[in-house]
Amino acid sequence: MNNNWKLIGMGFLGGLLPLGAFLLFNGGSISGHTDQYQSFSTVPAHRTSFMPSATPTDFIEASENSINSVVHVTTKVVHTTFQRDPFQEFFYGPGAGGREFKQYGSGSGSGVIVSADGYIVTNNHVIENASEIEVILNDNSKYVAKIVGSDPSTDIAVLKVEAKNLNPIPLGNSDDIRVGEWVLAVGNPFNLTSTVTAGIVSAKARNINLLADRNKREIVPIESFIQTDAAVNPGNSGGALVNTRGELVGINTAIASQTGSYAGYSFAVPVNLVRKVMSDLIDYGVVQRGYLGVQISDINQEIKEKNNLPNLKGVFVGGVVEGGSAEKAGLKEGDVILKVGSKEVNSSASLQEEIGKGRPGDKVVLTIRKKNGNEELLDVILRNSAGETKLVSKEEVNKNVALGATFAELTAKEKKELNTEYGVKIKSLTAGKLQALGLKEGMVITKMNNEVVKSVEQLTTKLNTGNTGVLLEILTESGRKEYVGFGL
Repeated sequence: MNNNWKLIGMGFLGGLLPLGAFLLFNGGSISGHTDQYQSFSTVPAHRTSFMPSATPTDFIEASENSINSVVHVTTKVVHTTFQRDPFQEFFYGPGAGGREFKQYGSGSGSGVIVSADGYIVTNNHVIENASEIEVILNDNSKYVAKIVGSDPSTDIAVLKVEAKNLNPIPLGNSDDIRVGEWVLAVGNPFNLTSTVTAGIVSAKARNINLLADRNKREIVPIESFIQTDAAVNPGNSGGALVNTRGELVGINTAIASQTGSYAGYSFAVPVNLVRKVMSDLIDYGVVQRGYLGVQISDINQEIKEKNNLPNLKGVFVGGVVEGGSAEKAGLKEGDVILKVGSKEVNSSASLQEEIGKGRPGDKVVLTIRKKNGNEELLDVILRNSAGETKLVSKEEVNKNVALGATFAELTAKEKKELNTEYGVKIKSLTAGKLQALGLKEGMVITKMNNEVVKSVEQLTTKLNTGNTGVLLEILTESGRKEYVGFGL
């Protein structure tokens, strides 16, 4: 028995010796949990190079600065069809006794306040078929919005509400953002108002062939998207992409997804391009777009080898438009555009973005590499689609544009084909009442309220200044007569 007690005593003393040594070298601490956590947060001196060099990014200030500048945009869509009554028309004239049939729909998205007096930027596709638009601020106040103008080529539109002292978002510089930089997406996904998500800039100057496919009509799309992995879902369209200072760097426009919901790829229109389009729509009612007049392509290995290019830098010029800006400046097929101003361009998208910031009459300096390998500087004066350098005044725009439609006079040949002596043609359509009513490009408006339409200015003046009900007599491209009624 005594021997057993001796063995137990020796074992106890043996356990105390390492415990005492541990306490001596660790300042008396016996908290095993503390040592465990310290082992994951403390790095030996020879491994300090693996530690982050900056403090974690704080998104609170950026969120607070931007959330009151992002609005919820709701739309009502009313598609109206008119059924004629030939019996009533025989006795009382065209349109008499007809019946209207209406189909109703709705939609929603986001928008960004850009001025204290009520200008709001959103996506064209959010409002393009809307009959009514309502804007809901972060404090839940509501306003009826009117369309100032829209641009299908960039999917940007501008709205106006009658309000004062709103909270405009500060505009940043999208040229300065870098791949890997933190950004926030602010919007209203799934009607969940004032939602903020975070991600990084995944890529710049992305062309995903979205706008040409979406519009299904003759436009010149300008796609140079900022790609991010911030969570963006249906309802985020038209919302803000902001940097960590709360400055607007893009308008969220699209997601890449098999399901229609977030899958890690979202795209925003750069704010520097938005700024130009927005200013044009507010100042003129249309976008004053300048064109180079070139056919371009990204330089891949095949183009490099076929044309004996020294590297893959720049944008290859596959052709020039006769009489266009590029040809007049001396640009030739086979040249490579290396820079616009001081900015390098290595994709068609980045070149389109830089030229898209200019107006007709603006001069841009291009750095060109010729076929012989020499680099040259070319001064190019941008021209519009008609080949002119003059800006179109707001007065001229109002003579040809009303309710989102641009009109043109009928030629003698068109009048003969349609068997009419009067009327004006719908040349193009953007977001507005006429598009919402289902009118199409190429249709001819022959009468307004039973009055013969003889000129574009006659029609646009009445549509732009009227405040009563309107009945339009319309000829389709096949020559069929239809009627559309609506209120101004």
